[in-house]
Amino acid sequence: MTDNTPPMPPQPAPPEAPATDAVPPAPDVAAPLTTPAPPRDRRVLRAVLRWTAAAVVFAAVGTGTAYGIVTQERTDVPGLSTLSDGRWDYPKLTKPVLPAGAPLPYDQTNPAEIHYADLEQLLLPAPAGSTPDPALRGERGRVPFERYTGQYVSDDRDSLLEHLTESRARHVVARGWTMPDGTSVRIFLLRFHTSAIAGDFFATRMGGSPDTTLQPNGVEETSSYDDAYDPKARVRSTERYVYDEVAPRGPVHVRHAYITAGDTVAFVVFSRKGEVPRVPFHQTVVLQNQLLG
Repeated sequence: MTDNTPPMPPQPAPPEAPATDAVPPAPDVAAPLTTPAPPRDRRVLRAVLRWTAAAVVFAAVGTGTAYGIVTQERTDVPGLSTLSDGRWDYPKLTKPVLPAGAPLPYDQTNPAEIHYADLEQLLLPAPAGSTPDPALRGERGRVPFERYTGQYVSDDRDSLLEHLTESRARHVVARGWTMPDGTSVRIFLLRFHTSAIAGDFFATRMGGSPDTTLQPNGVEETSSYDDAYDPKARVRSTERYVYDEVAPRGPVHVRHAYITAGDTVAFVVFSRKGEVPRVPFHQTVVLQNQLLG
Protein backbone atom coordinates (compact mmCIF):
# COMPACT_ATOMS: atom_id res chain seq x y z
CA MET A 1 0.00 0.00 0.00
CA THR A 2 1.31 3.50 -0.92
CA ASP A 3 1.56 6.09 1.86
CA ASN A 4 -0.34 9.26 0.63
CA THR A 5 0.33 11.27 3.80
CA PRO A 6 1.97 14.60 2.79
CA PRO A 7 5.51 15.01 4.11
CA MET A 8 5.96 17.07 7.25
CA PRO A 9 8.25 20.06 7.22
CA PRO A 10 11.68 19.45 8.79
CA GLN A 11 11.73 19.92 12.55
CA PRO A 12 14.75 20.46 14.78
CA ALA A 13 15.98 17.20 16.24
CA PRO A 14 15.12 16.82 19.97
CA PRO A 15 17.86 15.95 22.45
CA GLU A 16 18.75 12.28 22.28
CA ALA A 17 17.16 10.34 25.16
CA PRO A 18 17.46 6.65 26.10
CA ALA A 19 14.61 4.36 25.05
CA THR A 20 12.15 3.80 27.91
CA ASP A 21 12.04 0.03 27.42
CA ALA A 22 15.81 -0.44 27.15
CA VAL A 23 17.82 -2.30 29.79
CA PRO A 24 20.52 0.00 31.22
CA PRO A 25 24.06 -1.30 30.99
CA ALA A 26 25.71 -2.80 34.06
CA PRO A 27 27.21 -0.04 36.22
CA ASP A 28 30.67 -1.51 36.11
CA VAL A 29 30.77 -1.94 32.34
CA ALA A 30 31.46 1.22 30.35
CA ALA A 31 29.24 1.81 27.33
CA PRO A 32 31.27 1.76 24.09
CA LEU A 33 31.68 5.01 22.19
CA THR A 34 30.43 4.54 18.64
CA THR A 35 29.32 6.68 15.77
CA PRO A 36 25.51 6.94 15.72
CA ALA A 37 24.07 4.49 13.22
CA PRO A 38 21.42 5.43 10.67
CA PRO A 39 17.83 5.19 11.97
CA ARG A 40 16.33 1.68 11.85
CA ASP A 41 12.82 0.35 11.76
CA ARG A 42 11.31 0.79 15.25
CA ARG A 43 9.84 -2.72 15.17
CA VAL A 44 13.31 -4.18 14.69
CA LEU A 45 14.66 -2.03 17.51
CA ARG A 46 11.92 -3.16 19.87
CA ALA A 47 12.57 -6.80 19.04
CA VAL A 48 16.28 -6.40 19.70
CA LEU A 49 15.54 -4.70 23.01
CA ARG A 50 13.18 -7.48 24.07
CA TRP A 51 15.77 -10.16 23.31
CA THR A 52 18.42 -8.15 25.14
CA ALA A 53 16.20 -7.84 28.20
CA ALA A 54 15.46 -11.56 28.13
CA ALA A 55 19.16 -12.36 27.96
CA VAL A 56 19.82 -10.15 30.98
CA VAL A 57 17.03 -11.86 32.95
CA PHE A 58 18.34 -15.34 32.17
CA ALA A 59 21.85 -14.28 33.07
CA ALA A 60 20.60 -12.89 36.40
CA VAL A 61 18.71 -16.11 37.18
CA GLY A 62 21.75 -18.24 36.41
CA THR A 63 23.96 -16.07 38.58
CA GLY A 64 21.48 -16.27 41.46
CA THR A 65 21.41 -20.07 41.34
CA ALA A 66 25.17 -20.37 41.37
CA TYR A 67 25.43 -17.88 44.22
CA GLY A 68 22.89 -19.76 46.26
CA ILE A 69 24.93 -22.93 46.01
CA VAL A 70 28.36 -21.54 46.68
CA THR A 71 27.20 -19.50 49.67
CA GLN A 72 25.24 -22.27 51.39
CA GLU A 73 26.67 -24.00 54.41
CA ARG A 74 28.34 -27.21 53.41
CA THR A 75 25.84 -29.21 55.45
CA ASP A 76 23.15 -27.90 53.09
CA VAL A 77 24.78 -29.40 50.02
CA PRO A 78 25.69 -32.93 51.13
CA GLY A 79 26.56 -34.18 47.65
CA LEU A 80 29.53 -31.84 47.28
CA SER A 81 33.06 -32.86 48.12
CA THR A 82 34.16 -30.92 51.17
CA LEU A 83 37.45 -32.54 51.96
CA SER A 84 39.00 -29.27 53.05
CA ASP A 85 37.19 -29.36 56.40
CA GLY A 86 37.57 -33.10 56.94
CA ARG A 87 34.39 -34.31 55.29
CA TRP A 88 34.40 -37.42 53.17
CA ASP A 89 33.60 -37.43 49.46
CA TYR A 90 30.24 -39.20 49.30
CA PRO A 91 28.45 -39.83 46.01
CA LYS A 92 25.54 -37.59 45.12
CA LEU A 93 22.54 -38.90 47.05
CA THR A 94 19.26 -39.79 45.38
CA LYS A 95 16.27 -41.43 46.98
CA PRO A 96 15.00 -44.62 45.36
CA VAL A 97 11.91 -44.67 43.19
CA LEU A 98 8.88 -46.08 44.99
CA PRO A 99 6.70 -48.83 43.53
CA ALA A 100 3.75 -47.54 41.54
CA GLY A 101 1.03 -46.23 43.86
CA ALA A 102 3.11 -46.59 47.05
CA PRO A 103 2.90 -43.62 49.45
CA LEU A 104 5.81 -41.88 51.10
CA PRO A 105 6.63 -43.13 54.62
CA TYR A 106 5.18 -40.06 56.36
CA ASP A 107 2.17 -39.49 54.13
CA GLN A 108 -1.25 -39.26 55.80
CA THR A 109 -2.32 -42.31 53.80
CA ASN A 110 0.51 -44.34 55.39
CA PRO A 111 -0.24 -44.40 59.14
CA ALA A 112 2.21 -47.25 59.79
CA GLU A 113 4.99 -45.07 58.31
CA ILE A 114 6.31 -47.87 56.13
CA HIS A 115 9.23 -47.33 53.78
CA TYR A 116 8.07 -49.05 50.59
CA ALA A 117 11.47 -48.65 48.95
CA ASP A 118 13.88 -51.56 49.16
CA LEU A 119 15.71 -51.12 52.44
CA GLU A 120 19.15 -51.68 50.94
CA GLN A 121 18.54 -48.70 48.65
CA LEU A 122 18.19 -46.53 51.75
CA LEU A 123 21.66 -47.44 52.98
CA LEU A 124 24.20 -44.66 52.69
CA PRO A 125 26.73 -45.47 49.95
CA ALA A 126 30.41 -45.65 50.87
CA PRO A 127 32.57 -42.57 50.24
CA ALA A 128 35.44 -42.32 47.79
CA GLY A 129 38.67 -43.96 48.90
CA SER A 130 37.01 -46.49 51.21
CA THR A 131 37.57 -50.24 51.37
CA PRO A 132 34.36 -52.33 51.71
CA ASP A 133 33.89 -54.53 54.77
CA PRO A 134 33.59 -58.09 53.37
CA ALA A 135 31.74 -59.26 56.50
CA LEU A 136 28.78 -57.02 55.58
CA ARG A 137 28.44 -58.01 51.94
CA GLY A 138 25.13 -59.80 52.27
CA GLU A 139 22.86 -60.55 49.33
CA ARG A 140 20.99 -57.33 48.49
CA GLY A 141 22.68 -55.89 51.57
CA ARG A 142 20.83 -58.23 53.94
CA VAL A 143 22.72 -59.86 56.78
CA PRO A 144 21.71 -62.22 59.63
CA PHE A 145 20.41 -60.64 62.82
CA GLU A 146 23.43 -62.10 64.58
CA ARG A 147 25.65 -59.84 62.49
CA TYR A 148 23.86 -56.86 64.00
CA THR A 149 23.74 -58.12 67.58
CA GLY A 150 27.45 -58.92 67.32
CA GLN A 151 28.14 -55.16 67.28
CA TYR A 152 27.44 -55.03 71.03
CA VAL A 153 29.22 -56.44 74.05
CA SER A 154 28.62 -60.16 74.51
CA ASP A 155 26.44 -59.83 77.64
CA ASP A 156 23.69 -58.08 75.64
CA ARG A 157 23.63 -60.13 72.45
CA ASP A 158 21.32 -63.02 73.43
CA SER A 159 18.62 -60.82 74.94
CA LEU A 160 18.82 -58.42 72.01
CA LEU A 161 18.38 -61.24 69.50
CA GLU A 162 15.42 -62.58 71.49
CA HIS A 163 13.79 -59.15 71.47
CA LEU A 164 14.27 -58.86 67.71
CA THR A 165 12.54 -62.20 67.28
CA GLU A 166 9.67 -61.25 69.59
CA SER A 167 9.26 -57.92 67.81
CA ARG A 168 9.02 -59.79 64.51
CA ALA A 169 11.68 -57.69 62.90
CA ARG A 170 11.46 -58.24 59.16
CA HIS A 171 15.12 -58.02 58.18
CA VAL A 172 18.32 -56.04 58.58
CA VAL A 173 20.60 -54.62 55.92
CA ALA A 174 24.14 -53.42 56.48
CA ARG A 175 27.09 -51.74 54.84
CA GLY A 176 30.56 -51.13 56.19
CA TRP A 177 33.92 -49.80 55.06
CA THR A 178 37.33 -48.69 56.28
CA MET A 179 38.94 -45.37 55.40
CA PRO A 180 42.66 -44.85 54.69
CA ASP A 181 43.14 -43.30 58.16
CA GLY A 182 41.92 -46.53 59.78
CA THR A 183 38.39 -45.35 60.66
CA SER A 184 35.96 -48.28 60.54
CA VAL A 185 32.29 -47.61 59.75
CA ARG A 186 29.27 -49.90 60.07
CA ILE A 187 25.68 -48.95 59.28
CA PHE A 188 22.70 -51.20 60.02
CA LEU A 189 19.06 -50.60 59.10
CA LEU A 190 16.48 -52.70 60.95
CA ARG A 191 13.02 -52.89 59.43
CA PHE A 192 9.89 -53.72 61.43
CA HIS A 193 6.28 -54.17 60.37
CA THR A 194 5.11 -50.77 61.64
CA SER A 195 6.54 -47.61 63.15
CA ALA A 196 4.87 -48.47 66.47
CA ILE A 197 6.78 -51.76 66.70
CA ALA A 198 10.03 -50.08 65.69
CA GLY A 199 9.51 -47.35 68.27
CA ASP A 200 8.76 -49.88 71.00
CA PHE A 201 11.90 -51.84 70.14
CA PHE A 202 14.05 -48.72 70.33
CA ALA A 203 12.50 -47.47 73.56
CA THR A 204 12.78 -50.86 75.23
CA ARG A 205 16.24 -51.93 74.08
CA MET A 206 18.05 -48.69 73.20
CA GLY A 207 16.39 -46.32 75.62
CA GLY A 208 17.54 -42.78 74.98
CA SER A 209 19.65 -42.18 78.04
CA PRO A 210 23.34 -43.09 77.87
CA ASP A 211 22.88 -45.10 81.06
CA THR A 212 20.30 -47.41 79.49
CA THR A 213 21.58 -47.83 75.94
CA LEU A 214 23.47 -50.88 74.80
CA GLN A 215 27.21 -50.38 74.60
CA PRO A 216 28.88 -51.08 71.25
CA ASN A 217 32.04 -53.15 71.13
CA GLY A 218 35.14 -51.21 72.07
CA VAL A 219 33.51 -48.83 74.57
CA GLU A 220 35.52 -49.07 77.79
CA GLU A 221 33.12 -47.44 80.24
CA THR A 222 30.14 -45.60 78.79
CA SER A 223 29.04 -43.10 76.17
CA SER A 224 27.48 -39.68 76.62
CA TYR A 225 25.39 -37.42 74.44
CA ASP A 226 27.44 -35.79 71.73
CA ASP A 227 26.85 -32.11 72.48
CA ALA A 228 28.85 -31.08 69.41
CA TYR A 229 26.23 -32.51 67.05
CA ASP A 230 24.37 -29.65 65.35
CA PRO A 231 20.80 -29.54 66.75
CA LYS A 232 19.66 -27.85 63.53
CA ALA A 233 20.55 -30.94 61.51
CA ARG A 234 17.03 -32.29 61.78
CA VAL A 235 14.96 -34.27 59.31
CA ARG A 236 11.19 -34.08 59.51
CA SER A 237 9.38 -37.01 61.17
CA THR A 238 12.62 -38.66 62.34
CA GLU A 239 14.66 -38.66 65.54
CA ARG A 240 18.37 -39.09 66.05
CA TYR A 241 20.43 -39.90 69.15
CA VAL A 242 24.15 -39.23 68.83
CA TYR A 243 26.74 -40.47 71.36
CA ASP A 244 30.46 -40.20 72.00
CA GLU A 245 32.57 -42.46 74.20
CA VAL A 246 33.60 -40.66 77.36
CA ALA A 247 37.22 -40.34 78.47
CA PRO A 248 39.32 -42.00 79.65
CA ARG A 249 39.06 -44.36 76.71
CA GLY A 250 40.86 -47.50 75.75
CA PRO A 251 43.00 -47.91 72.63
CA VAL A 252 39.92 -47.69 70.39
CA HIS A 253 37.60 -44.68 70.30
CA VAL A 254 33.93 -45.34 69.46
CA ARG A 255 31.20 -42.95 68.31
CA HIS A 256 27.70 -44.20 67.53
CA ALA A 257 24.22 -42.96 66.72
CA TYR A 258 20.65 -44.19 66.32
CA ILE A 259 18.03 -42.89 63.91
CA THR A 260 14.35 -43.75 64.26
CA ALA A 261 12.44 -43.24 61.02
CA GLY A 262 9.00 -44.80 60.71
CA ASP A 263 9.28 -48.59 60.46
CA THR A 264 13.09 -48.44 60.46
CA VAL A 265 15.77 -48.06 63.13
CA ALA A 266 19.29 -47.18 61.97
CA PHE A 267 22.52 -47.85 63.85
CA VAL A 268 25.68 -45.99 62.80
CA VAL A 269 28.96 -46.81 64.54
CA PHE A 270 32.49 -45.47 63.97
CA SER A 271 35.62 -46.86 65.60
CA ARG A 272 39.32 -46.09 65.26
CA LYS A 273 42.53 -46.49 67.19
CA GLY A 274 43.38 -43.16 68.77
CA GLU A 275 40.45 -40.86 67.99
CA VAL A 276 37.47 -41.00 65.63
CA PRO A 277 37.26 -37.80 63.56
CA ARG A 278 34.14 -35.89 64.55
CA VAL A 279 33.34 -34.13 61.25
CA PRO A 280 32.86 -37.20 59.00
CA PHE A 281 30.96 -38.97 61.77
CA HIS A 282 28.42 -36.15 61.99
CA GLN A 283 28.33 -35.91 58.19
CA THR A 284 27.53 -39.62 57.91
CA VAL A 285 24.72 -39.43 60.48
CA VAL A 286 23.17 -36.42 58.72
CA LEU A 287 23.26 -38.07 55.28
CA GLN A 288 21.86 -41.40 56.51
CA ASN A 289 19.12 -39.48 58.31
CA GLN A 290 18.25 -37.62 55.11
CA LEU A 291 17.93 -40.85 53.13
CA LEU A 292 15.42 -42.17 55.68
CA GLY A 293 13.45 -38.91 55.89
